[in-house]
Order: sequence, then C-alpha cells, then structure tokens
Amino acid sequence: MFAVIKSGGKQYKVSAGDVIKLEKLPGKPGTLVQFKDVIAVTGDNGQITLGSPMVAGAVVSGEILEQGKDEKVLIFKKRRRHNYRRKIGHRQEVTWLRVREIKFGQSSAKSDTPNRKPYKKADGHAARMAKGTSPDKPKKKSAAKKPVKNKKA
Repeated sequence: MFAVIKSGGKQYKVSAGDVIKLEKLPGKPGTLVQFKDVIAVTGDNGQITLGSPMVAGAVVSGEILEQGKDEKVLIFKKRRRHNYRRKIGHRQEVTWLRVREIKFGQSSAKSDTPNRKPYKKADGHAARMAKGTSPDKPKKKSAAKKPVKNKKA
C-alpha cells in the first residue's frame, strides 16, 4: 500500500516505514505529523484511488526523526568582460520523517519498524557523511607497488 502526499509544494510517493526528506516542518524530533493532503492512495486490493484534488478520508501519519540542513547548493553569477563574479551558497532546511501509517477507509498499513533509537539519517547517510564518501563516487584504489630488483655490484 502506498500513497502520494503533498508537502512543501512537492509530491512524494510514500509507503509505511519509508524515511523521507521533506521541506522543513514545524516540530521537534519525536513529534507525530499527519498529512491530509493525499493526492492518490492504493487500497489493500491494489486498486489506485485518485483524488480531485485530494482523496477524502485518507491520512498519512509519520514521526519527525531529525531537523537539519541539506547539502550546499552553489550559485555562481558571472557577466563576461565586466569583471563581475559572485559565488554564494545556500543550505535548505529539511526534516527527516519516517512514515508510520497510511489510513484509507477501512484499510490501513502500519510500518513494521519499531521505534529505533538512535537514528541514523536514511540508515547510513550519516555514516557516509562522516567518512566523507558518497555512494555515487567509487573509492580510489592505491597503485600496486612494483617489486624492487636487486642491483648487481
């Protein structure tokens, strides 16, 4: 069972137990949040229900895991031949949220994930950030050392 919710001007496809990154929501970690702006939802039988504009009676609830800032986005402005260059950065405030339950009519889907403490961003994001590696970039391999030939005297 999944649902499409609207938050912060964006749409997210979520299912129970998912950890998603949203635009900043008010609240502290551990706070429960409900989304009533559900655009589409599937029932137990797999049939998709589309709203016009929202699905009546559908609610998605989740728990705020962490408040933080996203990666830096660099803005570089240049006007050629005028010695004009500006480089600024921006870090968007975001909220990490775990979807707990999707309710629609008589059907409901709950996450099987128990309350986990301590929380690590997206189950490994914090570890990658601490190491300074990215899942997109492979690790560099060190060059193999060549054997040294003994010189004859």
